This record gives sequence, C-alpha cells and structure tokens, in this order.
Amino acid sequence: MKVNPDRVVGVLALVLAVTAPFYLSAYWVGTLLTQMLFLGIVAASLIFLSAYGGMVSLAQVSIYGIAGFVVGNATTNGNTKGLNLGWNPWWGVVVGVVIAVAVALLFGALASRSVGIYFLMITLTYSVIANLVFGQVTDVSGFGGISGIPAPHAIGNVAAHHNRLYYVTLAVALAIYVLLRYVARTPFGLTLQGVRDDPVRMASLGYNVPLHRTIAFAFAGFVAAVGGVLFVWWNGHIDPASIDLGATIDVLVIAVIGGLYRIEGAWVGALFFVIINNYSQQISFIGPRFDTLIGAIFLVIVLVSPGGLVGLWERAVNFSSGRRRGPSDRNPIEVPQAEPSV
Repeated sequence: MKVNPDRVVGVLALVLAVTAPFYLSAYWVGTLLTQMLFLGIVAASLIFLSAYGGMVSLAQVSIYGIAGFVVGNATTNGNTKGLNLGWNPWWGVVVGVVIAVAVALLFGALASRSVGIYFLMITLTYSVIANLVFGQVTDVSGFGGISGIPAPHAIGNVAAHHNRLYYVTLAVALAIYVLLRYVARTPFGLTLQGVRDDPVRMASLGYNVPLHRTIAFAFAGFVAAVGGVLFVWWNGHIDPASIDLGATIDVLVIAVIGGLYRIEGAWVGALFFVIINNYSQQISFIGPRFDTLIGAIFLVIVLVSPGGLVGLWERAVNFSSGRRRGPSDRNPIEVPQAEPSV
C-alpha cells in the first residue's frame, strides 16, 4: 500500500497542533500559534479566490476588519469609543459575520465583471475605503479604535486562559479548511474553476459568470469575517491600523509565501510569517527593517518556487519518489500507438 506523504504530514501537523499546549510555552501557544491560525483563515479566503476563482483579492482584510469592528461596537459596554451596545458576544458574532458577508456580496457584485489587474485594483480600493471610513467616522471607531472587546464566557479572559482561545481557533481553522476543500469539490466549486479557466466558454454554455464570481467573493468574505472575529477576541482591540495597507500586504505575502495554489499554504505561510516577524524584531539591526527582510524572503521564494513553500514541498516529494514534472504528468493517459504495417 502506497503512503500519501501529504496525508502523513497533515496528520502529524494536526497531532502537533492539538498537543502544542503540553510542550510549548504559554507565549508560543497564546501569541504565536493563535495568531498564526486566524491569519491563516484570512489568507485561506484569499487563496480560495485565487486558486479556484482566478481572483486575487486585496479586500479580505477589509472584510475581516468590518466583522471585527461590528463585534467591537456590539459587545463593548462603555469606557471605549464606538456604539457600546453591550450585547452578548455570540449575538455580536452573528451580526458581525452577517454584515461582513453582506458587504462582501456588494463588493463582489461590483467587481465581478473585472479581471486581472483591474480586479486587483478595485479590491485594493475597497481596503482603502474601509480603513478611511473607520478612521474618520468617530461614532463607530475613529483612529483610536475600540478597546476592551470581550470574548464569550466559555473562553473567558484570554490572557488568563489562552489555551481555551487557542483550541477554539484551532477547531475553527480545521472546520474552515474542511469547508473550503468540500466547496471546491461541489458542482459550484467545479463550475467556479471552469469560470477561472475559460469564462467565455462557460458563459456560452449558459453559466452566469458574474453571479458565480459574486457568490464566491461573498463566501470568501464569510471565511475572512470568521478570522476577524477571532482576531478581536485574541487582541481585545481593533483600530483602523489593524486593516491598513500594511495589514493588507501582510496577508497577501502570507498567501504567496505559503502557496497561492493550495489551501494548506495559508497556514504554512502564516506560521512562517509570524515566527519571522516575532524573532526578527528581537535582533537589533533587523527590527526596524522587518519589511526589507520579509520583502527579500518574498522575492527569493517567488523566484525559486512560484508555488511557495507548499510548492517546494511538492517538488521535494516528486524528487524523492523519482517523479519529474512534464507532459506525461499533465496527461497521464497513454494513447496506444498503431503497430507499423508490414
């Protein structure tokens, strides 16, 4: 029986993640790994759109931020900016996700007829607009942001019970991964891949291409919104700087470093980014030059492996198994050759 290396590594990664609180420090679990998980969720929404829809979106952080700001306004109760409605945290989650998905649906409808660089620039505009709106409308945030955002009672004080939020975030990340893989195999997901490869042909077959793109964008917005909820529970604070252009680029870098063509790349890239970001700040001559460092790493990975770190892993597996990429890999069906006539 042939062992699938991807499956073995996946199971091993899951076991290590589940048991992490037993062998890693509270800082690693509560700060680095939890951050990696929710950043991976947001990056996974970008990778889903890119890999299956052919749409590279820079609006995912803005949708993530919208969900976070709505949760902050709905659940805080005085002593901070915002509406301070004092709702139950779970109601805040529901309203935050619903509003974020509604905005994503609107964003997707407006951008659904654009492709390539035009789609990229439209979604970048969404990100800038969201940042400016929350910065300038002081009733819902202002540049100081919203502080003291509570997590649900089941999670409690995140600083005192970091393992609880970690396991919740791990469970949500696993559920999101399974959901994305499932959707990619549904008739909608297969149709979306057809739209990605040849939208003109799909339109001639009777498929509504803009509608499929809009729905895909809204679905990816749901995934990003879930990441935004986990972020405000973890951070307890959100402000416009949380969703500025730098944060937008960070998520794009995470997706590209991990691999824009595999969902798993979202969490691989997030782990790499979080570790480099954390430990490079402790090196005096690198700390203020982190953007230069991550830019250089980004450039090297793109040049060496356009498929990111996951692409490097696939190449290593193919090399160890003696496989080589070529025409035969892309078309494994052998066409029988006619026997020469005598």
